[in-house]
Amino acid sequence: RGGMVRTVLGRTGAGSGAVLLRASEVRKTFRTPDGAERLVLDRVSLDLHEGEIIALLGKSGAGKSTLLRLAAGLASPNGGEIRYRDRVVNAPVQGISMVFQSFALFPWLTVQGNVELGLEAMGVPRREREARAMAAIDQIGLGGFESAYPKELSGGMRQQVGFARALVTNPDVLLLDEPFSALDVMTAENLRHDLLELWRSRSIPTKGILLVSHNIAEAVGMADRILIFSSDPATVRAEIPVPLDHPRDPDGAAFRQIVDEVYTLMTTASHREQVGAAGAAAGAITLGYRLPDATPARLEGLMEALAEPPFNGHADLPKLADATELSDDVLFPLFEGLRILGFAGIARGDITLTTAGRAYVVADTPTRKEIFAGQLLHHIPLAARIRRVLDERPHHRAPEDRFLQELEDYLTDEEADRVLQVVINWGRFAEVFEYDYNSGILALSEDEEDAAPAEE
Repeated sequence: RGGMVRTVLGRTGAGSGAVLLRASEVRKTFRTPDGAERLVLDRVSLDLHEGEIIALLGKSGAGKSTLLRLAAGLASPNGGEIRYRDRVVNAPVQGISMVFQSFALFPWLTVQGNVELGLEAMGVPRREREARAMAAIDQIGLGGFESAYPKELSGGMRQQVGFARALVTNPDVLLLDEPFSALDVMTAENLRHDLLELWRSRSIPTKGILLVSHNIAEAVGMADRILIFSSDPATVRAEIPVPLDHPRDPDGAAFRQIVDEVYTLMTTASHREQVGAAGAAAGAITLGYRLPDATPARLEGLMEALAEPPFNGHADLPKLADATELSDDVLFPLFEGLRILGFAGIARGDITLTTAGRAYVVADTPTRKEIFAGQLLHHIPLAARIRRVLDERPHHRAPEDRFLQELEDYLTDEEADRVLQVVINWGRFAEVFEYDYNSGILALSEDEEDAAPAEE
C-alpha cells in the first residue's frame, strides 16, 4: 500500500505558490464550567499556499473547526500566531471568508440581503453591493431566487447562499467548515462539483481553500493535501499529498489507494491518544480513555455486515463503508469501538473479526450478552472499575457521581459525563450492571447480587 503518508514533525506544506495563510505553533485553550483550562490545540503549524486546497481530517472534537475560527479572526490563540499574507490575524480581515456547516443565514433577510451583509460591513456603497450580490447569486446558480427568504429554500439552496455570501467579498482564502455535511448525498455532490468548477476555471478570485471535513472521499476528491489531526489536544499528526488531476475518478486505483491510506491513519490511534492522560504503556486503554459514541446495536450491526458475504469476516475499510452506506463520522466510532472491545482487529486499512467477534455474530441473544460482558470487563478499565466497586459494596449500589469524579481527573466535566454514559449503555446492554436514570444509581441486578462476593 502506497507509501504516500509523510508524518509531520514540523511545519507542513511545500507548495510552489506564495504562502497565503500560515499557522505557527498555535495553541488554544478553553475554560471549562468548573474553571479549569482545557488545551484544544497544541502547537499546530501549517502553511496554505496559493493555488492549493488543504483538507483537515480528524475525530469529532479534535479542534479542526477551532483552527478555522482562529484563521477567520473569530477568536484569538493563546499561543503562537496565524498570519494572512504576513499580517497577524487577531480579528476578521478582508481577504478571508468562511462558510459554515449550519448555513448561518438571517431568516428575516432575503437571499440578496444575506449575500450583501459582508459588503455592507465593508462599507461598500449600496449600488455596488447590489450589483456584486446579484453577480455572486448568479454565479452560484441561484439566479431568480434573490427575493426569496431562507425558509422558502431547500438545504442545498441555503448553503448556496452561504457560498455566495462568502464569495461576494472576493476572498483570497476561503475557509470551509464542513459545508456539505448537513446536505443529502446528491445535493452535496452537486455543490462540491460546482465549487470545484469555479475554482478550476478561475471564475472566482480565491487563491487558497482550507476545508474541514469528516468525509474521507470528499477530502481526497477535493484537496491537494490532507492533514490528519490527533486529539486531546489537537496536533497535526500526518500529511498525505493527493497528486491527482481534476476531475478525479473515485473508482480509480490511485484514488482508492489514497482513501485507503487515510483510513489506515484514521483508524490507528496515535501514541498519545492510546495512553491518554494516565500515562500508561503504549496501546493501553486507560480509565480516562475517551470511549467512542458507539451503541451496542450499531456495533452489533456492523459486525453482522462484516461477517456476511462478500466480506466473510475481513474487509477493506473503504469497501465496508461503501457497503454499509454509513458516513465516516458514524463509522469511525464504530471501528474504534470494535477494536477496543476486542471484537475486531484493524491494520493497514483492513478490518478483521477476531475470534470473539466471530463467536458473537453466530450466537443467540443471551450468549451475545455474555460475550459482550466478558469483552467489556476484560478490555475497558472503567467498566471493570464500576463492577468491582458494586461487587464490594454491601448493598451493591453506587452513585454515578463517584465515577464521574474519577473521570474528571483525566477529562473535562462534559467529556467525563459523555464517557460514563457510553460505558453505562454498554454495561446495561451486557447486563453487567443496572442504572436508574432518575436517581443516578448504578447497581447489580438481583441475580448478580446473590452471586456477588460478600464484603470482607
